[in-house]
Amino acid sequence: MSELSLPKKAIDWFRNITTLAIVVAVIWSLIGLEIRWERLIDLPADLFLIGTLMFGNLDIADFPNLAGAMWESISIAWVGTLIAALFAIPLSFLAAENLVGRPIAWVIRQVFNILRAVPEVILAIALIPIFGLTPLTGVLAIGIGSIGTLGKLFYEVIESIKKNPLEAADAVGANKLVRFRWGVLPQVMPEMTSFVLYRFEVNIRASAVMGLIGAGGIGNDVALALRFKDWEVAGMGLLIVILGTILVDAISGAARKRIIKGTQAKPIELAEV
Repeated sequence: MSELSLPKKAIDWFRNITTLAIVVAVIWSLIGLEIRWERLIDLPADLFLIGTLMFGNLDIADFPNLAGAMWESISIAWVGTLIAALFAIPLSFLAAENLVGRPIAWVIRQVFNILRAVPEVILAIALIPIFGLTPLTGVLAIGIGSIGTLGKLFYEVIESIKKNPLEAADAVGANKLVRFRWGVLPQVMPEMTSFVLYRFEVNIRASAVMGLIGAGGIGNDVALALRFKDWEVAGMGLLIVILGTILVDAISGAARKRIIKGTQAKPIELAEV
């Protein structure tokens, strides 16, 4: 009897070509960046030197002013996030295909894509000639830049709602407003609120960057300190940014978990007769 031979496995040309294209793109990117790899040898020593200059002789007297600037950055992020939510929530309902249909949803989604493609720093630079180097510029830049991201997250939540509450509302003859109020909002508002808090965390970092171009917040103080080689002030400012971000992330993260988890009803204990 002749031995049976297994058929040869077909070559997965798509996977091989895709892998090759990725490898070529990575190599091409590394060559195009013109990275001086020999500088990596000196990186640990340079980082140690900068760390010593910034954190080796911190002055607690700089803390109050820098803490106030950090609070301004947090305020910029919070107000900008609220402005973004104010516009993103109604627009997201117009971007959900299960509520308005594909043509209208497609147009609103392109608006979100455009807003999401422009960095907040570019928006701030464009707004500086109108509002000047003020915190309002940072607020508007963060607010406009966050509309696209929040809008996308919101309409994806809306499109994933369950149909049972809507069918129940239709069964009792509810109009569109009542159907929306009791069939849609209760399902989407917890996650929308969670996304707003998450975006607030992200915007705190963005507001610090806004300060680097003079749009208010602690970034402006850190940028000036680095420009004039005032390493101690820059180190204290960076430390406050780290601590402030960690604190806000912890509080916001706890709030988001509480919102998503929801309230749990405690069992009712019957009194003994």
